[in-house]
Amino acid sequence: MAEDTEILSDKPVVEAVSLQHPAYDRVLIKLSGEALMGNQGFGIEPSTVEGISRQIKEVHQLGVEVAVVVGGVNMIRGVKVVKDGFDRATGDYMGMLATTINALALQNTLEKQGIYTRVLSAIHMAEVAEPFIRRRAVRHLEKKRVVIFAAGTGNPFFTTDTAAALRAMEIKADVILKATKVDGVYDSDPVLNPNAKRFEQLTYLEVLEKGLRVMDATAISLCMDNSLPIVVLNLLEDGNIRRAVLGEPIGSRIVNK
Repeated sequence: MAEDTEILSDKPVVEAVSLQHPAYDRVLIKLSGEALMGNQGFGIEPSTVEGISRQIKEVHQLGVEVAVVVGGVNMIRGVKVVKDGFDRATGDYMGMLATTINALALQNTLEKQGIYTRVLSAIHMAEVAEPFIRRRAVRHLEKKRVVIFAAGTGNPFFTTDTAAALRAMEIKADVILKATKVDGVYDSDPVLNPNAKRFEQLTYLEVLEKGLRVMDATAISLCMDNSLPIVVLNLLEDGNIRRAVLGEPIGSRIVNK
């Protein structure tokens, strides 16, 4: 299919407005669906999405090309529906559709803040999202649009963590920013253990050997094989994504050595 030039050129490039020099030119932000819930137990909390969008906007205004992968557990958790009797593949497809709902919510909020976006879905749904085509995704990024990847990898049995690692490598991102509710990677749950130790830096092998629940093993292995660094940071602290992009020591960093 020929590239539709009109779609790819209908918005102007957004110029950077900051004099600070970022440490990365292109980043992929991994958001869990849980992050969109705020203080609710389910669904999407609008003010929380607005706060996340503001942080993404700050990074975008540095001139950084930004892609996002968002999960869907605020809508449906594939593992839970399997326990409730659904087929695993069916549960995973339901989860992929949930990520698309979240992607559209994030897109809407970003565009209200003046940031041009594109949602690219791994499952064909032309009425609400473009199909994922790697070269098109890269072109959108070059035009300074925030690209939101929906529907995971498009395949069951793979998590959105794996989708984040895969998409980051496909678009040649410089880093994955894993935005969570804690300020890094700990040797145990810091909520349950006040003496939990936070790691400033780890290798991929250490994450796998220690069984640390940063991202699933497939995602970590993909990043290790391609030397793609991961920075785990606290999304709830305003400005943290920007600090990470500027190269400030924040959260936990996972690298080869």
